[in-house]
Amino acid sequence: MAFSADHWAFVFGVLGNIVSFIVFLSPLPTFYTIYKKKTAEGYQSIPYVVALFSSMLWIYYAFLKTNTTLLITINTFGVFIETIYVGFYLFYAPKKSRVQTIKMILLFVVCGFGAIILVTEFLFKGAVRGQVVGWICLIFSLCVFVAPLGIVRKVIKTKSVEYMPLLLSVFLTLSAVMWFFYGLLLKDINIAAPNILGFIFGILQMILYVIYSKKEKAILKEQKLPEIQKAEVIVKDENMKFPELTQEQIIDIVRLGLMVCKDKVHVATCPHGTTCEAKVDENVPKLQTVEV
Repeated sequence: MAFSADHWAFVFGVLGNIVSFIVFLSPLPTFYTIYKKKTAEGYQSIPYVVALFSSMLWIYYAFLKTNTTLLITINTFGVFIETIYVGFYLFYAPKKSRVQTIKMILLFVVCGFGAIILVTEFLFKGAVRGQVVGWICLIFSLCVFVAPLGIVRKVIKTKSVEYMPLLLSVFLTLSAVMWFFYGLLLKDINIAAPNILGFIFGILQMILYVIYSKKEKAILKEQKLPEIQKAEVIVKDENMKFPELTQEQIIDIVRLGLMVCKDKVHVATCPHGTTCEAKVDENVPKLQTVEV
């Protein structure tokens, strides 16, 4: 029995739910790092706020369409988990980042989503309402895929992949493929179109991760200091009160003595080993005697 387009759409919808479920869980290592550091400094909240807003929009769109139960299931979980992420970020974020995140929540989730519901409910009817909400969902789905570009910019600027979650990039790419075919089989451009861009951005992030992770390892290897070998102590006498001297220290002392005495004190050599007087340079300043 051959599968129809609806059957294949159901298959890709289920696969899309599975992969998207993993996508929503992929930031967990990032938040575990934040928990260990006890600070969210250096991390951005905009991907999670935009993802929360997008999930809310897709639920609203799914209720206006038919055969979109799989959209409702995954986006309901998305609203739940993204709310937890945003709350966790607010708890550990610095004051400035916390204020910015609250502003974004008010702008997108409260004002934005509320305005969309009011406008579409009162100004549009029937299928037109679904089309309008679908185009809005398309635009903000693109924002979900574009939001990580802030992290991409930081990776290029710092040449470090510390703040780029690789798992998120991988599963976003897989999710984009599944939902593209789901929308294509349902002939819903609002679902299929944004996932083309999502696939492209996902591949871009993975390429950057490979490039800069290798560069970062190379830099760390070059900056690694060689182990300091313990110098051999060649002067050691328990009865002496001065500190122990190493070979390097003795060489430095000798060099220092040569620099001080050069061209200042000329010692005359005498035959037959007799004692001779040293000729002292008159230009050498005499030391002042201090009585104690």
